[in-house]
Amino acid sequence: MVAINKERSNREIENKNQSPSVLFLHQKVKISNHFFPMAPKTSSLLGPPEIYREPPSSTVSHPPSSSTTTKSDPFMDLMVANYNTDSGSDAENPVMGFTENNSATFLSSGNPCLDFFFHVVPNTPPESLTQRLQLAWDFDPLKTLKLICNLRGVRGTGKSDKEGYYAAAIWLHKHHPKTLACNVPAMADFGYFKDLPELLYRLLEGADVRKRAKEERLKKRSRFGSCRRRGSRSCFPMVFGGRGRGRPPFGGGRSKKVKRSGSGTNKGPREARILANLQKVETEKQIARRGREERKINQAKKAVERYRRDPDYKFLYERVSDCFTDCLKADMEFLNSGELKKISLAAKWCPSLDSSFDKSTLLCESIARKVFPKDSYSEYDGIEDAHYAYRVRDRLRKQVLVPLRKALELPEVYIGANDWGSIPYNRVASVAMKMYKEKFLKHDKERFEEYLGKVKEGKAKIAAGALLPHEVIAALNDGDGGEVAELQWRRMVEDLSKKGKLKNCLAICDVSGSMSGIPMEVSVALGVLVSELSEEPWKGKLITFSANPKLQSVVGEDLRSKTEFVRIMEWGMNTDFQKVFDLILKVAVRGHLKEDQMIKRVFVFSDMEFDQASLNPWETDYQAIVRKFGEKGYGNCVPEIVFWNLRDSRATPVPRNQKGVALVSGFSKNLITLFLEDNGDINPEAVMDAAISGEEYKKLVVLD
Repeated sequence: MVAINKERSNREIENKNQSPSVLFLHQKVKISNHFFPMAPKTSSLLGPPEIYREPPSSTVSHPPSSSTTTKSDPFMDLMVANYNTDSGSDAENPVMGFTENNSATFLSSGNPCLDFFFHVVPNTPPESLTQRLQLAWDFDPLKTLKLICNLRGVRGTGKSDKEGYYAAAIWLHKHHPKTLACNVPAMADFGYFKDLPELLYRLLEGADVRKRAKEERLKKRSRFGSCRRRGSRSCFPMVFGGRGRGRPPFGGGRSKKVKRSGSGTNKGPREARILANLQKVETEKQIARRGREERKINQAKKAVERYRRDPDYKFLYERVSDCFTDCLKADMEFLNSGELKKISLAAKWCPSLDSSFDKSTLLCESIARKVFPKDSYSEYDGIEDAHYAYRVRDRLRKQVLVPLRKALELPEVYIGANDWGSIPYNRVASVAMKMYKEKFLKHDKERFEEYLGKVKEGKAKIAAGALLPHEVIAALNDGDGGEVAELQWRRMVEDLSKKGKLKNCLAICDVSGSMSGIPMEVSVALGVLVSELSEEPWKGKLITFSANPKLQSVVGEDLRSKTEFVRIMEWGMNTDFQKVFDLILKVAVRGHLKEDQMIKRVFVFSDMEFDQASLNPWETDYQAIVRKFGEKGYGNCVPEIVFWNLRDSRATPVPRNQKGVALVSGFSKNLITLFLEDNGDINPEAVMDAAISGEEYKKLVVLD
């Protein structure tokens, strides 16, 4: 067994005798009963030796920022303090406007934090997200920090909006770097450890680096596709084989016979042409290899240079490195003591040596230095720092990452070893199962099908926690025939059902033209999910609203048949929200229903861009619903409405304090848990506060 820590560092013993308020190096700062380690004073990042073989690039000089002072003026100070920060609306009377379809609506809830919670969805542009983020932070920093983490939350009541979270975290680093850095361990709990190197990577390469890479991949695929369609010789190298004649792989027919006399018309002996082609290929390989090496060196230089010149980045970098180090040390202790269930996933997501993340961030070196500190191991005495860094990096791989990953039984370990027959399928995570299922069928079909059969019989379990409902439905068309998707959907419903049932609830799905694309897929998926979680007689029921809303009984025994039924339901191009509640009210009046027999809660999955339906141009849809129910004698039993926003828009159905209404958003099923069982009266702010009230949120602290 490997002993990671032979003894406690002398620095830690010395720190006990110092003031707990401010300590540096491997020391801590105490703020509000929380202790946060501070970044080291001296640089400890070396990088690969290749970056030092060339003459160092000229040092970039950064002139000191000039601060100018102006004479204070009392009137101007008051103007700036009281009017420049005015958002244009107050809490009681938010600004009103119109939806895209000319229905009256509020343009804000009157609470910037609630606006952020309701309006930021996975398709929100980064510019709009950061604009709302700034307003929310100015209003309530701690609550905004919690809402940022709520964006990422995979478990609990989080929204699983990874891209939105990264955009918010980058904004946080720019404007409040200490808050981001000191909350790294807490923030890692909301997503996964991979978020940490991903954030460093985006800070180094640009916030839109993933978007640019995706666009480049699509361009390459497009060029390759056009070449295949043309069957052009210029798109493919000559293929040698068969009878020896070089031909393009598509089309061509018979080639003309070439004279082999010594007349000089031939281009040369066949062997010479083959040799020339091979030399050309080898030259291209060498060019590509040099390009990769150059990119690697440039990435490493960029990482070291940013680490040395940018104290905010260095502070964050050290906190990320500390987070991995602390977890890996603890996990090795669990491994050595046989407490395998306590091992975290730090080893899984710690960058592997010479991986993309390691080349761009150099995290492996930093983590290895802390796991195997030079002053704690005598074998490193007197050796050069570069050689020490090389040795501990390799030691990190062999003695920490490899045994921990083996103990975690990660599918990637077995796949990499081509040991398909040993994969423990019941331990495969939900996203990994979705990603690898077709490979499992290809390489280990008998065992994998046996495992799926056990899941159907209830003798084994399949993970589904990190998947979004519409992603599961989309996977019905995958190469496995949708068998895994069916089982993951069933697991999703079972997990939510254990937390409670939706009593007297009905889902309304917006399937109008403005919802085309992913928002419509999410609307249908969440609608079907709510219908399955509802108690009888509402189980299996939902309403689609367009020109002619109808109550639908979802028909089908499995997920595929249910979604196919929903797809053929009557859809339209408009969003007549009022007609839905007119239909509900009409049924109640005709049936002479008592107040306690009225439906209690309605989920509205929509983009909130409702059609104009009121004669009063400034009467909102919710105000019109309340008025109509009151006119028919049902004023005391207006159904509670959960407005669930699925698309980036400004429309806000109600202000912050409207009783009987909730404002939520996103593509995740997690927020449904807020409405399971009877949780009393609701209002927008109370529901938002409930979504960020878990124990994990209590660890978050604002520092700057």
